[in-house]
Amino acid sequence: MKHRFPEDFLWGGAIAANQVEGAYATDGKGLSTSDLTPQGVFGPIVERTANSSSIKDIAIDFYHRYPQDIALFAEMGFTVLRLSIGWTRIFPNGDEKTPNEAGLAFYDRLFDELAKYGIQPLVTLSHYEMPYALVKNEGGWGSRKTIEYFEHYARTVFRRYRDKVKYWLTFNEINMSLHEPFTGVGLPRDSSRQQIYQAIHHQLVASARAVKACHEIIPDARIGNMLLGSILYPLSCKPADVMESLHQNREWQFFGDVQVRGAYPAYMQRFFAEQNIALSVTDQDREDLKATVDFVSFSYYMSGCVTADKAQADALKARGNILDMVPNPHLDSSEWGWQIDPEGLRYLLNVLYDRYQKPLFIVENGLGARDVPEADGTINDDYRIQYLNSHLLQVAEALKDGVEIWGYTSWAPIDMVSASKAEMSKRYGFIYVDRDDTGNGSLARRRKKSFSWYAGVIKSRGDTLK
Repeated sequence: MKHRFPEDFLWGGAIAANQVEGAYATDGKGLSTSDLTPQGVFGPIVERTANSSSIKDIAIDFYHRYPQDIALFAEMGFTVLRLSIGWTRIFPNGDEKTPNEAGLAFYDRLFDELAKYGIQPLVTLSHYEMPYALVKNEGGWGSRKTIEYFEHYARTVFRRYRDKVKYWLTFNEINMSLHEPFTGVGLPRDSSRQQIYQAIHHQLVASARAVKACHEIIPDARIGNMLLGSILYPLSCKPADVMESLHQNREWQFFGDVQVRGAYPAYMQRFFAEQNIALSVTDQDREDLKATVDFVSFSYYMSGCVTADKAQADALKARGNILDMVPNPHLDSSEWGWQIDPEGLRYLLNVLYDRYQKPLFIVENGLGARDVPEADGTINDDYRIQYLNSHLLQVAEALKDGVEIWGYTSWAPIDMVSASKAEMSKRYGFIYVDRDDTGNGSLARRRKKSFSWYAGVIKSRGDTLK
């Protein structure tokens, strides 16, 4: 019982609507911003035409195959599944008064299927997509009107699913808007810092309004925020490097500070002044921001380093999960250049708990790799098992440190289209999906070696970790 996790610890996996569902124009769904990035988050923005297509249009066809996939999740012993609602399934253009019943009914069926197996849904309201019509007609999150549209959407789904969903998140990796504004806030990529931070402000206000609405409509629910949690170490013990790591970590921590504490921190006021950023903030905004989250969730894939030496930083930087970081010379890297740092997860858990004293939820953590089936069809992904095992051991250590952690949802329990480059070859799942980067394949599901390993971890509540 060396690594036994709490009895009420939630175990599962995490998926996103735009990466698994497909059915991009089915049952009245409108175009989302994700539909306009067929080559992924970093690819070009492409207007949809009658002849255009994207691998995400079908993705892994979760929209039609979810009963089969949920049965496999249940076979592993999941007690929670993190998923997102496609905003444009509910409000195709974002500004409608009346929701699309077909979209609402789909998620009713999905939540009912989860309930059959006793799996709790953890639902993200906006996961790297928003109605493209709001971008085109209103300027995305650059417009205050979008706050009202999002609140209407949030209240609609809270009322509809109040008896089926008790765990909610507002925005996926909300801090990524600093690095990819089209995906994050629906702004052009050449937008100024002033424009991006104003849009972020509107999003933070909308998040707080959703928190307030959730507490009103579903009093027994819990709603949290979600951060892209990539902790940054100083490259050296030079005081200038240590101070630079403080500043760069605050760039993403500030989103948590606002959502947990209910106001902008003083260090951001100085930052705005020095960058000549003057936000339009109303008295009502300040009041709205006081509605704070019940828990803090985050993704963790890698750590990185920073240095105050700009020339050295520019020469060394590597990209991973949106952010640019200076590689840590003491760590190994994945095939995609993401550095592997299990102890960084324990460190981050302690940092966030010390900072907020709120329950934490690890809602993304995993290893992307090129899984190659053997001649007999088996997939021996020992590298994934090793990665997840080492990270879960550090979660166990954080629990012993006294950190309150509600659960862990790996990214991802099933292979899906990657967000960054819209690839199928970058696989994360315990379940293999027969589809390649060009869209060819039967979409058949197959258990990998990690499938039975994760089932064993869940069943033993961590005792099989080593």
